[in-house]
Amino acid sequence: MTASRTPSHPRTPTPKVWLLAARPKTLPAAAAPVVVGTAMAWEAGAFHLVAALCALLGALFIQVGTNYANDYHDFIKGADTADRKGPTRVTQSGLVSPEATRRATVIAFTLAVAAGTYLMIRGGWPIIVIGVLSILSGVLYTAGRYALAYLGLADLFVLVFFGPVAVAGTYYVQAVGDAAALDLLPVVTVAGLGPGLLATAILLVNNIRDVEEDRVANKRTLIVRLGRSFGVRLYALCIATAAIVPVVLWWQTREHALSMLAATVLPLALPIARQLRDERDATRLNPLLGATARLLLLWSVLFSIGWIL
Repeated sequence: MTASRTPSHPRTPTPKVWLLAARPKTLPAAAAPVVVGTAMAWEAGAFHLVAALCALLGALFIQVGTNYANDYHDFIKGADTADRKGPTRVTQSGLVSPEATRRATVIAFTLAVAAGTYLMIRGGWPIIVIGVLSILSGVLYTAGRYALAYLGLADLFVLVFFGPVAVAGTYYVQAVGDAAALDLLPVVTVAGLGPGLLATAILLVNNIRDVEEDRVANKRTLIVRLGRSFGVRLYALCIATAAIVPVVLWWQTREHALSMLAATVLPLALPIARQLRDERDATRLNPLLGATARLLLLWSVLFSIGWIL
């Protein structure tokens, strides 16, 4: 099945091809929670440069590994075809052999473990659990009979692991050993809902665009199960709730009022949501992925600056 769609001897992939496979527009979803967790650690007097850098590298390598694994397994399962409307998938297009993509996946996750080794030593078993579950979720996103993306569970895992888990984990590895700073962990966890919801919104754009192809491939995403209109409404709800998160935190703490600047992503998201609702040409939804990723990055930067100030 795969041999008929892939050249027998693809050329040696260039760095540009591997960068394409890494899907750089999705990387803000990995970096944003680290930025937020680090900013909150800074404000609490618990900032730790080495831990912050290792957390960032680990998060980026897990995201890249997940993207490579997705590229490989969707091709193997027949979900990626020549009719694909989204950005080029390197395995399906024949730019990279399936075996090379599989090896690259292993390398990316190995680098994530290498980056996280210091964090596991510093943070102990909670960080070990987070690291193992994060990589396992990245692999099982599209791998296996019960792949998360094929069961409609990917949205929940993106919300949790790109949100509260990533933000709280980043904060914890910097604040560990500081009892006063660790008292803020519940507040930090709530803050993680912001990036988590916006990362989920990115996934919703992807799945709304691919709904017809996913239905044919029996990839039972949340959009395939509940419909396109539901996906558009859920996208709007994710953005609106992310905008409310800093308001809730201000009400809870009566501090860090400037962090509410992050709520300004809401009006910026309105034209994106309207286009997502009205546009039926799937290829014209691709720019909305990058636009939503920029909303995520903007939310994280504004929230972080506001929290510190």
